[in-house]
Amino acid sequence: MTVSVVIPCYYSEKTIRKVVELVMAEFEKNEGYTCEFVLVNDGSTDGTYAEIKRLGEQYPNVRGVNLMRNFGQHNALMAALHYAKGEYVLGMDDDMQTHPSQMFKLIHKIEEGYDLVYGTYPQKKNSWAKNLTSKLNEVTSRIMLNRPKEIVSSNFWIITRAVQQEVVKYESFNPYIDGIFYRVTHNIGNVPVEHFKREVGTSGYTLKKLINLWLRYWNFSVIPLRVSFFLGVCSAVAGVIIAILVIINKLIYPDIPVGWSSTLCVMVVMLGLVLMVLGIIGEYLGKIILILNNTPQYIVRETMNADVDMEERVKALIRETTIQAAAVMEPDVEKESAEVKKSAVEKGQPR
Repeated sequence: MTVSVVIPCYYSEKTIRKVVELVMAEFEKNEGYTCEFVLVNDGSTDGTYAEIKRLGEQYPNVRGVNLMRNFGQHNALMAALHYAKGEYVLGMDDDMQTHPSQMFKLIHKIEEGYDLVYGTYPQKKNSWAKNLTSKLNEVTSRIMLNRPKEIVSSNFWIITRAVQQEVVKYESFNPYIDGIFYRVTHNIGNVPVEHFKREVGTSGYTLKKLINLWLRYWNFSVIPLRVSFFLGVCSAVAGVIIAILVIINKLIYPDIPVGWSSTLCVMVVMLGLVLMVLGIIGEYLGKIILILNNTPQYIVRETMNADVDMEERVKALIRETTIQAAAVMEPDVEKESAEVKKSAVEKGQPR
């Protein structure tokens, strides 16, 4: 059974080799399983893709994809899914937090019959701010993405090939992998895994990127529009109630002057709600325009081993090794033949 390991790489020159070789070591311990890698360089300007190319030259089961610019983690994952060919596809990070030693917990869990399995972290090694945003992500995804209540998502997951084939049909310019998963299946499992500390560098997610990632939820839900509708209804009802109270108050106390302050307060609240609703509508309209303009999900600059079947490449590597071994042995055979001929001449035997 072949498992495709897909990894979006962002400034991971110092870690990606270790990740790949540790994953290979885990598969060597488990008979009946083989692995291939799809490593996507998401616009890193260091030596990340150069290291991926070296890995591809050294290991025939390593596919490399170099994107034209930084498109984001989820776009890079979508690119990787297009090149994965295994019966299962396992997604992990390039920073050793999703550790290779935990992979087979996910693999054995999905073999129980699930379509998708997430690794969950009983103890996270993130900062308090990252843990807080993760908790917000859990709550929001359950409400907006229809995530099953008992399921916890993470960036360490495995899916079947059937799910992968459905996921790659999604062509929008700003995908959110978990949202696409939930559209495809609710046959989802969780398995506890150990969470490791990042070995090199810091997270590439800034506050701006986290907000943009959260806004991708809106691609899979109309709940914000419904919320804005109900806010509009509530504000209209409140306006009518306030107007009735003002009229009653004026009838009871005709000498009370009507102040501009209360009027301005009401106007500010109502106009704020109107602007908020228009902003939500504008967000949806902007995404529709970008989709109609065929904004690309990702653009590939070059690939490594991506167009060659893994088995064929392994066979080619074996043939190449055999030819090289024969070439090394040939001079020794010729030398031995010459010595035999020389010995025969010396003994007077026919050559």
